[in-house]
Amino acid sequence: MKNKTLATWLAFVGGPLGLHRFYLFGRRDYLGWALPCITLIGLYGFQRVQEFGLDDFLSWWLLPIFGFTAAACSLNAIVFGLMSAQDWNEKFNPTAEPENSCGQTNWLTIGAIIISLMFGATVLLSSFAYSFQRYFEYQIEEAHKLAL
Repeated sequence: MKNKTLATWLAFVGGPLGLHRFYLFGRRDYLGWALPCITLIGLYGFQRVQEFGLDDFLSWWLLPIFGFTAAACSLNAIVFGLMSAQDWNEKFNPTAEPENSCGQTNWLTIGAIIISLMFGATVLLSSFAYSFQRYFEYQIEEAHKLAL
């Protein structure tokens, strides 16, 4: 039986590693295996910032990949948490009763939804802000080069 609260917390905490996908769909889930790779690509952007500074062009693209992955996993946690018990059990526990307790929402589920919403929105907006700021600073630098 797949528990909705556990899946919601796994999507929030271990989503970028694909833990929720492995819990719900098993080890043969391709997206579950792709998520850690995408996360590592994004984390490589942090390493490039530390090594080359904020002016590194490649980190402008890599850091938002991590942010978008974390935001998507937070959104996934919200979707799982807001599913009705009937829909949850129909999709992930097809042999269970529609009102089985595995699909019920409790306070731990609500907590995961609230934290996922706050974290996901913050990460998503931060990723956009970082990318756009670096892009516009780059455009200004290039304009100064052309003006000289």
